Amino acid sequence: MNRRSTLHILREYTLALIVALALSLLIRTTVVEAYRIPSGSMENTLLVGDRLFANKFIFGATLPLTHIRLPEVRPPEPGDVIIFKFPEDERTTFVKRVVALSGQTVEVRDKNVYVDGRLVHEARGVKHDDFRVVPPIAGTRDNFGPVTVPPGYLFVMGDNRDNSYDSRYWGFLDERLVVGKAEVIFWSWDDNPWVPLLHRVRWDRIGHRLG
Repeated sequence: MNRRSTLHILREYTLALIVALALSLLIRTTVVEAYRIPSGSMENTLLVGDRLFANKFIFGATLPLTHIRLPEVRPPEPGDVIIFKFPEDERTTFVKRVVALSGQTVEVRDKNVYVDGRLVHEARGVKHDDFRVVPPIAGTRDNFGPVTVPPGYLFVMGDNRDNSYDSRYWGFLDERLVVGKAEVIFWSWDDNPWVPLLHRVRWDRIGHRLG
């Protein structure tokens, strides 16, 4: 093999690698991306160690290296589990459930959530670990509002209602910070060192679709 042939082959491999990386970046930023759940704020819907795919196309993904946003398939809806940039530090991503949309009025009374005056029938994974009800004068966890969601914003909450840092504490979520919709758990690993190694994979959670 002469030098010219070697350079030709190297050039083809380099070009193929660049194309593959570009396609990977395009898919990751506009279609689907993997995320790991680091905290228990969404238990029991999502557990620490769950890894999920987020659909970034549905809400209108941003093109790589630009601020151009693609048209959305549909806007976020109540009940969607979404990935978003945390308003207080956009380098961090959070996952919560959409509770109320722009123009809706949300209120929490004695742990029960009401939207536009109607009791919300919670998703199956929503839980309360603390039987105590914190009065309004002592905090916003169990009694909050009523407040009306302003235009262009969402009200989100974690499914682990007694242990979630969400819109009750840091306010409304700007829709422009929404990254995607959590779709399916593709892997789940229990980091608890007391669990035997062979039992740390949560096989029953793999392939579970999120509401």
